Amino acid sequence: MRAVEKTKEEWAQELTGQQCFVLFEKGTERPFSHPYNDNKEKGTYVCAACNTPLFDSDAKFDSGTGWPSFFKPVDADNVEEITDRSHGMSRTEVLCTNCGGHLGHVFNDGPRPTGLRYCMNGAALKFIKAV
Repeated sequence: MRAVEKTKEEWAQELTGQQCFVLFEKGTERPFSHPYNDNKEKGTYVCAACNTPLFDSDAKFDSGTGWPSFFKPVDADNVEEITDRSHGMSRTEVLCTNCGGHLGHVFNDGPRPTGLRYCMNGAALKFIKAV
């Protein structure tokens, strides 16, 4: 059971169609299509569905992939990693622990200090600018 549980209809009233597609149908956005890919401002990226803090701008880097990428989450307890065997490959899917929303995937080709690349869909995130 998740801390935040809503029906598809409830999410559809709160989120855009693209956000619902990415978060709750495990979709993905086109690379280089979301403004967060190029965002350089200081702040925190939270789950677009439930506002759980996910990534800090200090952990963001330009991976060249076209999706916002981070080398670590704000708190490991805020993300859940599960095996994704869709599309004929094996990857590690990243979900929001609170609502179960699909955020993207994590790969072992990121920068130091973790060597990880959390490749996230911008539509799954909301940016809270630091004050």
